[in-house]
Formats: sequence, structure tokens, C-alpha cells
Amino acid sequence: MMSDFVQVSDEALNQAADHLGDLLQEQGWVMATAESCTGGWVAKVLTDRPGSSDYVTAGLVTYSNAAKQAVLGVSAQTLAEHGAVSEPVVRQMVAGALAATGADVAVAISGIAGPGGGSPDKPVGTVWFAWGSGPEHTETAVRRFQGDRDQVRRQSVLFALESVSRYLAPALMDS
Repeated sequence: MMSDFVQVSDEALNQAADHLGDLLQEQGWVMATAESCTGGWVAKVLTDRPGSSDYVTAGLVTYSNAAKQAVLGVSAQTLAEHGAVSEPVVRQMVAGALAATGADVAVAISGIAGPGGGSPDKPVGTVWFAWGSGPEHTETAVRRFQGDRDQVRRQSVLFALESVSRYLAPALMDS
């Protein structure tokens, strides 16, 4: 698991969101977010840009396990076996966001921003990510960010935006 700390400014978040917005527009795709620990922050920075309704269809904040199940169709069994902060859960969150919104691509984030809630195997700063355009086209990553709650969330938002941008970039080269 990668562990790192980066001070993330509002400007860095806005630049990453603008870059992703440009990629989505170039590809003609719309995006949805399924967010837990970031509380809708990815959707917020994407929609700060005028014209973002062309490429953002929905931002789903599913903070509780009950919301992950009801809104995104995450299975109770998966939550019980792996916990909300896990690869199987973020994969199901992406699938659920795509199904619920009809988006072309979705990103999911579930983590422990702190200051409490961590455990020895999932300490504060552990965040799972998934992004993709379908079950067979979903990528995942886990990061262990350093810093306080705000810093963990900022780093998570930036990582999510940059990951979806990297995912979309090869598709543009193929078109």
C-alpha cells in the first residue's frame, strides 16, 4: 500500500477537475461519483466549472453502509465480509453508480479520513478507490494518506480526479 503526503491546494483540485472535465468533453462522456469519506467533494470541484452539466450527471454521497446498499446496490454480505473500506465495496459502488445514473464512467471512494475510526489493518488515512466504465473495465487502488481529516480528504479528491483522467487518456488516443 502506498503511503504519502501531499499538501493539496484548492488550485490543484480545480486544475485537476478542469483537466478531467476537458477529457470528458473531448470523449463525449458523462461521469458520476459515488463518494463516502469525501462527502461529495469530487462532484463539487467538477461542478464548480461552468458548463459541467455537459459531463457530470450525478454525485452520489453514500456515507453510511445502509446508503451504499440502498442507493448503489452494495451487498450486505460484501460489507460484512470486507468492510466499507475495501476493494470489493468500491468495485460495487462503481457498478451501482453506473447502473443508477447511466453514466459512461464513475469513480468511487471509501476511506477512513479520521481522526478516529481506524484499526491496525485499516489505519486512519486508508482510502480505497475504484473507477471505470463497467465491471470488466474497472480499476482500483488503495492509498494511505498522511495528515489530518481535511488533508486526507483533499489528497483523496485529487487522487480520484487524476486517476479518472489517466483512465480516459488512452481512450482518447485510440479514437
